[in-house]
Amino acid sequence: MAKLKHLSLREEIIETCLKMNEDGINQGTSGNVSARIDGGFLITASGVPYHKMKPHHIVEMDFEGRYIGDYLPSTEWRMHMDIFKHRKEAGAIVHTHSIYATALACLRKDIPPFHYMIGIGGGTTIRCSDYAEFGTQALSDVMLKALEDRSACLLGNHGQIAFGPNLEKALWRAGEVETISHQYWAALQAGTPVLLNDEQMTTVLARFKTYGKQSDELGKDEAHAVFAPVRIDVPKKDKKKVKKAK
Repeated sequence: MAKLKHLSLREEIIETCLKMNEDGINQGTSGNVSARIDGGFLITASGVPYHKMKPHHIVEMDFEGRYIGDYLPSTEWRMHMDIFKHRKEAGAIVHTHSIYATALACLRKDIPPFHYMIGIGGGTTIRCSDYAEFGTQALSDVMLKALEDRSACLLGNHGQIAFGPNLEKALWRAGEVETISHQYWAALQAGTPVLLNDEQMTTVLARFKTYGKQSDELGKDEAHAVFAPVRIDVPKKDKKKVKKAK
């Protein structure tokens, strides 16, 4: 048997699938996960339970919709392929049928700027796409429209999809979309949420450019977005004292 390429990435995809279900943002095998590679991407096989999934169940595909191996790719491979083709910043994708995001998707509700964490999707709203049947090019087309200038969206009468530079960030974003969906649902039960205005959201989006980054990750054009506290450099001799005290 030929040695599998991208073994560590295949294993990371499986870990992401398991974590997706452990975190409660997916059920069974309804979701799917992918990651970009040179000339194509890796994606979960169709219908294989995550707890039984092995590296050879992760299917390699190119950007022409062709696959390698004995297992069929997820029926949603078109959505993944089109995101990778149209959004060069996408390194990994997570698609789930999380409960609250799916409930809002079934209501065809965009999530408005009722809370600043809307910014995790890259814009002032998290849009909901029109409906199209699963596994079709039509679904991929309406998804791409909803994802314009966004990194996550709801899929009409279906679920949600989110991408990031890597698997960890894509999973994190999908989890945040579910959390914000739950919060919006709860706010709607209590009354009419007060929405943040455009000026407030512009500031929020600027701050999100540095959200979760450390000082060595900040680009010159981003350093102004969040005012970090001043760092005090501890002299080396004092560091030794701190170590001994521990």
